[in-house]
Amino acid sequence: MYFNKKYNRSGRLFEGTFKAKHIDNDRYLKYLFAYIHLNPVKLIDKNWKENVIADKKAAKNYLKNYKYSSYMDYQNKQRTEKIILNKKVFPDYFSTKTDFSDFINDWLSLKADTP
Repeated sequence: MYFNKKYNRSGRLFEGTFKAKHIDNDRYLKYLFAYIHLNPVKLIDKNWKENVIADKKAAKNYLKNYKYSSYMDYQNKQRTEKIILNKKVFPDYFSTKTDFSDFINDWLSLKADTP
């Protein structure tokens, strides 16, 4: 409201309202884990999903240092924001750091047209 009044405009300020979808199976939840944690890769390679990432090592290094993601939490790195995420409420898909790394590697190797 403040921005709209200040600049004499109306309507939504950002793209639109969010859409909620019920997560009703493990496959979809795992997809969301991948989507959330790999989303920052598009900042260094915007077409990685369509073309497969050229340098997986560089992508993983970028993710390991990207402070706005919970990726580091699944790598058991200490960060202040760790208190925001309660991993106990999620299924135990990634009981070890290696499980999560393997999961990320698999997704980095997929092409968009892969079923």
